[in-house]
Amino acid sequence: MPLGVVRRSLAQALRARIAGDDAASRAQKIWQAEGERWFTPDDPIWWVHMDASMFAGGIRALLLQSLHPLAMAGVDQHSAYRDDPWTRVQRTSSYIATTTFGTIRHAEQVIGAVRRIHERVQGTTTDGTPYRADDPHLLMWVHVAEVESFLTTYQRFGGRPLSQGQADRYVAQTGVAAERLGVLNPPQSEADLRAVLAGYRPELVSSPEARQAARFLLREPPLPLLARPGYHALAAGAVNTLPTWARRELGVVRRPAGATTGVVATTAVRWLMSDPSVSDRPGLVKS
Repeated sequence: MPLGVVRRSLAQALRARIAGDDAASRAQKIWQAEGERWFTPDDPIWWVHMDASMFAGGIRALLLQSLHPLAMAGVDQHSAYRDDPWTRVQRTSSYIATTTFGTIRHAEQVIGAVRRIHERVQGTTTDGTPYRADDPHLLMWVHVAEVESFLTTYQRFGGRPLSQGQADRYVAQTGVAAERLGVLNPPQSEADLRAVLAGYRPELVSSPEARQAARFLLREPPLPLLARPGYHALAAGAVNTLPTWARRELGVVRRPAGATTGVVATTAVRWLMSDPSVSDRPGLVKS
Protein backbone atom coordinates (compact mmCIF):
# COMPACT_ATOMS: atom_id res chain seq x y z
CA MET A 1 0.00 0.00 0.00
CA PRO A 2 1.44 3.42 -0.95
CA LEU A 3 2.78 5.49 1.93
CA GLY A 4 0.43 8.36 1.11
CA VAL A 5 -2.62 6.11 1.41
CA VAL A 6 -1.41 4.72 4.74
CA ARG A 7 -0.70 8.22 6.04
CA ARG A 8 -4.13 9.48 5.00
CA SER A 9 -5.89 6.50 6.57
CA LEU A 10 -4.04 6.86 9.87
CA ALA A 11 -4.55 10.63 9.94
CA GLN A 12 -8.28 10.35 9.34
CA ALA A 13 -8.63 7.65 11.99
CA LEU A 14 -6.75 9.78 14.51
CA ARG A 15 -8.83 12.84 13.66
CA ALA A 16 -12.05 10.87 14.13
CA ARG A 17 -10.89 9.72 17.58
CA ILE A 18 -10.02 13.24 18.71
CA ALA A 19 -12.61 15.39 16.97
CA GLY A 20 -15.41 12.86 16.47
CA ASP A 21 -17.34 11.67 13.46
CA ASP A 22 -18.73 15.16 12.89
CA ALA A 23 -15.24 16.67 12.54
CA ALA A 24 -16.09 18.26 9.19
CA SER A 25 -19.10 20.17 10.53
CA ARG A 26 -17.12 21.28 13.58
CA ALA A 27 -14.39 22.51 11.24
CA GLN A 28 -16.88 24.57 9.29
CA LYS A 29 -18.18 26.20 12.47
CA ILE A 30 -14.78 26.87 14.03
CA TRP A 31 -12.65 27.86 11.05
CA GLN A 32 -15.10 29.28 8.52
CA ALA A 33 -17.53 31.27 10.67
CA GLU A 34 -17.23 35.03 10.32
CA GLY A 35 -16.88 37.14 13.43
CA GLU A 36 -14.44 38.60 15.93
CA ARG A 37 -12.05 36.20 17.63
CA TRP A 38 -10.08 36.49 20.84
CA PHE A 39 -6.85 35.31 19.21
CA THR A 40 -5.02 35.28 15.88
CA PRO A 41 -2.34 33.10 14.24
CA ASP A 42 0.25 35.47 15.71
CA ASP A 43 -0.67 34.52 19.29
CA PRO A 44 1.23 31.87 21.30
CA ILE A 45 -2.03 30.16 22.24
CA TRP A 46 -2.52 29.29 18.57
CA TRP A 47 0.98 27.84 18.28
CA VAL A 48 0.61 25.67 21.37
CA HIS A 49 -2.93 24.45 20.80
CA MET A 50 -2.30 23.59 17.16
CA ASP A 51 0.80 21.54 17.88
CA ALA A 52 1.03 17.76 18.11
CA SER A 53 2.54 18.07 21.59
CA MET A 54 -1.03 18.59 22.81
CA PHE A 55 -1.53 14.83 22.63
CA ALA A 56 1.15 14.23 25.26
CA GLY A 57 -0.02 17.35 27.09
CA GLY A 58 -3.54 16.02 27.35
CA ILE A 59 -2.36 12.74 28.90
CA ARG A 60 -0.14 14.61 31.33
CA ALA A 61 -2.93 17.00 32.33
CA LEU A 62 -5.31 14.15 33.13
CA LEU A 63 -2.68 12.42 35.25
CA LEU A 64 -1.83 15.58 37.16
CA GLN A 65 -5.45 16.66 37.65
CA SER A 66 -6.33 13.26 39.12
CA LEU A 67 -4.14 13.97 42.15
CA HIS A 68 -6.65 16.43 43.59
CA PRO A 69 -9.17 14.25 45.48
CA LEU A 70 -12.11 16.55 44.77
CA ALA A 71 -11.38 16.80 41.04
CA MET A 72 -10.89 13.06 40.81
CA ALA A 73 -14.11 12.37 42.71
CA GLY A 74 -16.02 14.49 40.22
CA VAL A 75 -14.55 12.59 37.30
CA ASP A 76 -15.00 9.19 38.94
CA GLN A 77 -18.60 9.77 39.99
CA HIS A 78 -19.92 11.82 37.07
CA SER A 79 -17.91 10.67 34.06
CA ALA A 80 -18.15 7.50 32.00
CA TYR A 81 -14.47 7.76 31.06
CA ARG A 82 -13.88 4.01 31.41
CA ASP A 83 -16.85 3.03 29.24
CA ASP A 84 -16.79 5.90 26.74
CA PRO A 85 -13.47 7.74 27.02
CA TRP A 86 -13.45 9.13 23.49
CA THR A 87 -16.60 11.17 23.99
CA ARG A 88 -14.89 13.06 26.81
CA VAL A 89 -11.77 13.55 24.68
CA GLN A 90 -13.87 14.88 21.79
CA ARG A 91 -15.74 17.31 24.03
CA THR A 92 -12.49 18.61 25.47
CA SER A 93 -10.99 18.88 21.99
CA SER A 94 -13.98 20.82 20.75
CA TYR A 95 -13.90 23.15 23.77
CA ILE A 96 -10.21 23.96 23.33
CA ALA A 97 -10.53 24.41 19.56
CA THR A 98 -13.59 26.64 19.83
CA THR A 99 -12.29 28.87 22.62
CA THR A 100 -8.89 29.19 20.92
CA PHE A 101 -9.72 29.44 17.20
CA GLY A 102 -13.45 30.09 17.00
CA THR A 103 -15.45 33.29 17.06
CA ILE A 104 -16.14 34.97 20.39
CA ARG A 105 -19.84 34.22 19.97
CA HIS A 106 -19.23 30.50 19.55
CA ALA A 107 -16.62 30.43 22.31
CA GLU A 108 -19.02 32.01 24.78
CA GLN A 109 -21.73 29.54 23.78
CA VAL A 110 -19.42 26.61 24.53
CA ILE A 111 -18.30 28.13 27.83
CA GLY A 112 -21.93 28.64 28.83
CA ALA A 113 -22.72 25.00 28.08
CA VAL A 114 -19.81 23.81 30.23
CA ARG A 115 -20.86 26.10 33.08
CA ARG A 116 -24.33 24.55 33.04
CA ILE A 117 -22.80 21.07 33.23
CA HIS A 118 -20.59 22.12 36.14
CA GLU A 119 -23.65 23.32 38.06
CA ARG A 120 -24.96 19.74 38.12
CA VAL A 121 -21.68 18.05 39.08
CA GLN A 122 -21.50 17.83 42.85
CA GLY A 123 -21.23 15.18 45.53
CA THR A 124 -18.97 13.90 48.28
CA THR A 125 -15.71 11.99 48.27
CA THR A 126 -15.37 8.59 49.91
CA ASP A 127 -14.33 10.29 53.16
CA GLY A 128 -17.39 12.54 53.11
CA THR A 129 -15.82 15.76 51.82
CA PRO A 130 -18.29 17.72 49.66
CA TYR A 131 -17.28 19.06 46.24
CA ARG A 132 -18.78 21.11 43.43
CA ALA A 133 -17.37 21.32 39.92
CA ASP A 134 -18.14 25.05 39.83
CA ASP A 135 -16.11 25.77 42.97
CA PRO A 136 -13.64 28.51 41.88
CA HIS A 137 -10.82 26.87 43.88
CA LEU A 138 -11.35 23.56 42.09
CA LEU A 139 -11.75 25.27 38.73
CA MET A 140 -8.42 27.00 39.29
CA TRP A 141 -6.72 23.67 39.97
CA VAL A 142 -8.06 22.10 36.79
CA HIS A 143 -7.04 25.19 34.83
CA VAL A 144 -3.46 25.50 36.09
CA ALA A 145 -2.79 21.76 35.86
CA GLU A 146 -3.97 21.77 32.26
CA VAL A 147 -2.14 24.92 31.18
CA GLU A 148 1.11 23.92 32.89
CA SER A 149 0.90 20.50 31.19
CA PHE A 150 0.28 21.98 27.74
CA LEU A 151 3.12 24.47 28.20
CA THR A 152 5.54 21.88 29.56
CA THR A 153 4.99 19.36 26.78
CA TYR A 154 5.09 22.07 24.13
CA GLN A 155 8.42 23.38 25.41
CA ARG A 156 9.76 19.81 25.45
CA PHE A 157 8.23 18.37 22.26
CA GLY A 158 6.78 21.32 20.33
CA GLY A 159 7.71 22.60 16.92
CA ARG A 160 9.20 25.91 18.09
CA PRO A 161 9.74 26.48 21.83
CA LEU A 162 8.41 29.73 23.25
CA SER A 163 10.58 32.52 24.59
CA GLN A 164 9.87 33.58 28.17
CA GLY A 165 7.80 36.51 26.96
CA GLN A 166 5.80 34.26 24.66
CA ALA A 167 5.27 31.71 27.45
CA ASP A 168 3.93 34.48 29.67
CA ARG A 169 1.57 35.61 26.91
CA TYR A 170 0.38 32.03 26.45
CA VAL A 171 -0.49 31.71 30.13
CA ALA A 172 -2.33 35.05 30.10
CA GLN A 173 -4.26 34.12 26.95
CA THR A 174 -5.49 30.83 28.43
CA GLY A 175 -7.02 32.89 31.21
CA VAL A 176 -9.47 34.61 28.84
CA ALA A 177 -11.77 31.59 28.58
CA ALA A 178 -10.92 30.34 32.08
CA GLU A 179 -12.14 33.53 33.71
CA ARG A 180 -15.45 33.29 31.89
CA LEU A 181 -15.73 29.68 33.00
CA GLY A 182 -15.49 30.73 36.65
CA VAL A 183 -11.77 30.82 37.46
CA LEU A 184 -11.02 33.84 39.65
CA ASN A 185 -7.91 35.83 38.74
CA PRO A 186 -6.20 33.22 36.53
CA PRO A 187 -2.39 33.49 36.40
CA GLN A 188 -0.96 35.97 33.92
CA SER A 189 2.62 34.68 33.57
CA GLU A 190 4.53 31.42 33.75
CA ALA A 191 5.94 32.40 37.16
CA ASP A 192 2.42 33.07 38.45
CA LEU A 193 1.24 29.78 36.98
CA ARG A 194 3.92 27.75 38.74
CA ALA A 195 3.39 29.64 42.00
CA VAL A 196 -0.35 28.87 41.96
CA LEU A 197 0.35 25.24 41.08
CA ALA A 198 2.82 24.93 43.96
CA GLY A 199 0.22 26.35 46.33
CA TYR A 200 -2.00 23.31 45.68
CA ARG A 201 0.73 20.83 46.57
CA PRO A 202 -0.51 20.20 50.16
CA GLU A 203 -3.92 19.22 48.77
CA LEU A 204 -2.60 16.70 46.26
CA VAL A 205 -2.52 13.06 47.28
CA SER A 206 -2.79 9.67 45.73
CA SER A 207 -6.10 7.85 45.88
CA PRO A 208 -7.39 4.51 44.60
CA GLU A 209 -9.39 6.42 41.99
CA ALA A 210 -6.33 8.37 40.79
CA ARG A 211 -4.22 5.23 40.51
CA GLN A 212 -7.03 3.47 38.68
CA ALA A 213 -7.24 6.37 36.23
CA ALA A 214 -3.47 6.23 35.72
CA ARG A 215 -3.63 2.50 34.99
CA PHE A 216 -6.42 3.11 32.50
CA LEU A 217 -4.51 5.89 30.74
CA LEU A 218 -1.10 4.22 30.71
CA ARG A 219 -1.71 0.48 30.64
CA GLU A 220 -5.21 -0.13 29.32
CA PRO A 221 -5.90 2.53 26.67
CA PRO A 222 -9.08 1.90 24.66
CA LEU A 223 -7.23 1.52 21.37
CA PRO A 224 -6.65 -1.20 18.77
CA LEU A 225 -3.44 -3.16 19.30
CA LEU A 226 -1.80 -1.59 16.23
CA ALA A 227 -2.36 1.92 17.60
CA ARG A 228 -1.03 1.22 21.08
CA PRO A 229 2.73 1.50 20.45
CA GLY A 230 2.34 5.10 19.25
CA TYR A 231 0.05 5.95 22.15
CA HIS A 232 2.43 4.38 24.66
CA ALA A 233 5.28 6.46 23.22
CA LEU A 234 3.24 9.65 23.72
CA ALA A 235 2.31 8.52 27.23
CA ALA A 236 5.96 7.80 28.07
CA GLY A 237 6.81 11.33 27.00
CA ALA A 238 4.00 12.70 29.16
CA VAL A 239 5.10 10.74 32.22
CA ASN A 240 8.71 11.79 31.68
CA THR A 241 7.72 15.44 32.14
CA LEU A 242 5.75 14.94 35.37
CA PRO A 243 7.35 16.10 38.63
CA THR A 244 8.97 13.32 40.67
CA TRP A 245 6.43 13.68 43.47
CA ALA A 246 3.51 13.28 41.03
CA ARG A 247 4.96 10.09 39.55
CA ARG A 248 5.50 8.74 43.05
CA GLU A 249 1.92 9.51 44.09
CA LEU A 250 0.53 7.86 40.96
CA GLY A 251 2.85 4.88 41.14
CA VAL A 252 4.22 5.41 37.64
CA VAL A 253 7.83 5.07 36.56
CA ARG A 254 9.91 7.51 34.55
CA ARG A 255 11.61 5.60 31.74
CA PRO A 256 15.07 6.78 30.60
CA ALA A 257 14.00 6.77 26.95
CA GLY A 258 10.73 8.59 27.68
CA ALA A 259 11.96 11.96 26.45
CA THR A 260 13.23 10.50 23.18
CA THR A 261 10.12 8.45 22.51
CA GLY A 262 8.01 11.50 23.28
CA VAL A 263 9.84 13.54 20.66
CA VAL A 264 9.62 10.76 18.08
CA ALA A 265 5.93 10.10 18.71
CA THR A 266 5.04 13.81 18.61
CA THR A 267 6.97 14.26 15.37
CA ALA A 268 5.11 11.31 13.87
CA VAL A 269 1.73 12.74 14.90
CA ARG A 270 2.69 16.14 13.51
CA TRP A 271 3.56 14.51 10.19
CA LEU A 272 0.27 12.58 10.12
CA MET A 273 -1.86 15.58 10.96
CA SER A 274 -0.27 17.75 8.29
CA ASP A 275 -1.83 15.48 5.66
CA PRO A 276 -3.97 17.67 3.36
CA SER A 277 -7.00 15.43 3.90
CA VAL A 278 -7.27 16.47 7.55
CA SER A 279 -5.25 19.67 7.90
CA ASP A 280 -8.30 21.88 7.46
CA ARG A 281 -10.32 20.25 10.20
CA PRO A 282 -10.62 21.13 13.87
CA GLY A 283 -9.09 19.40 16.81
CA LEU A 284 -6.04 19.77 18.99
CA VAL A 285 -3.70 19.80 15.99
CA LYS A 286 -4.04 21.50 12.66
CA SER A 287 -0.45 21.45 11.41
